Amino acid sequence: MRDVQVTWKVMSLAILNAGNEVPPQYAEAMAAAWGPVRVCIAAEQQFGAERPDIVGELYTAMGTRLHLQSRTDYATVIAESVAEVGLPESIAAAANDSSLDQALRASHDEGARLVGPDAGTPIVAIADRNGEEVGLFGPIMTPAPLGDDAARMWDGFVLMVQTPGFYEIKRTRDVEPQFD
Repeated sequence: MRDVQVTWKVMSLAILNAGNEVPPQYAEAMAAAWGPVRVCIAAEQQFGAERPDIVGELYTAMGTRLHLQSRTDYATVIAESVAEVGLPESIAAAANDSSLDQALRASHDEGARLVGPDAGTPIVAIADRNGEEVGLFGPIMTPAPLGDDAARMWDGFVLMVQTPGFYEIKRTRDVEPQFD
């Protein structure tokens, strides 16, 4: 409904929360989260030039399994997701390849640079009135708007980003994420 070109970049909650005290269950999830983001980095490095949407495709395939289906079998989720988007099985092996961590940190830092140290993920970055790239954390909505509602939400988001001095909107969540 709007002419928007998306360029996906990889962020990591494990990097974002490194050194912070988090509950043990969350720490376990962050340790497991290195695999999927390494796979996204590997796919971007090897196939991004010919398939610029590959990170978004992988993110959607893995996110569907992890978040919508509540699966925790990361190795299987990664393998199925890599197959679903038509990448070779070798990309799934990147989940255990720590040599990708430098590129992962660089991608993460690129997003964090746009919003500062107090924000998480997702980050949306667009040009402000002067054409400078500006990022904002969010938006986080549940359920996600569709159609005209989504277009109006986007227009409001652009207006906020392009308003000098705008920094934050937030309220406490009162519902769990809704994916239906």
